[in-house]
Amino acid sequence: MSTQGTPDVHPEYILVDGSSYLYRAFHALPPLSTSTGEPTWVVRGVISMIRKLMEDYPQSNVVTVFDAKGKSFRNDIYPEYKANRPPMPDDLRCQIEPLHSIIKLMGLPLIMHEGVEADDVIGTLAIMLTNTGKSVLISTGDKDMAQLVSDHITLIDTMKNKHLNRAGIN
Repeated sequence: MSTQGTPDVHPEYILVDGSSYLYRAFHALPPLSTSTGEPTWVVRGVISMIRKLMEDYPQSNVVTVFDAKGKSFRNDIYPEYKANRPPMPDDLRCQIEPLHSIIKLMGLPLIMHEGVEADDVIGTLAIMLTNTGKSVLISTGDKDMAQLVSDHITLIDTMKNKHLNRAGIN
């Protein structure tokens, strides 16, 4: 991704790749738990990342998007899709529902579409929003999302504090 820091952009919408955030927090942060042993570090990490976005872009509408449980349409097209990927760790799985609850309590939209992965939902939403004249910032670590960058869609990788705009792709 190209430019450093927070660019002078004020997107109307920020689409958060919640599924990307989950794994980043799981692998990047030290394990924390409650006094009863319930894992909490992913919840803390994801909420911290979302709050930072909200502070950096106070005028933007933040929307969180997560993978739905189960297989996606991609599995129907190619049965071997993600066949070699290990299952989600239990320490991560048990933090998803509490995280979703907190996001909803924060008043943020939380989108999961059965049979469709978060990145496909984000791509569809980004194009729909820009077709109505809205500007979009996608917060993800997924480099495949760079294909969506346009004059009205930019990316931010919050872990590296880097932005990717159209000039960074050309």
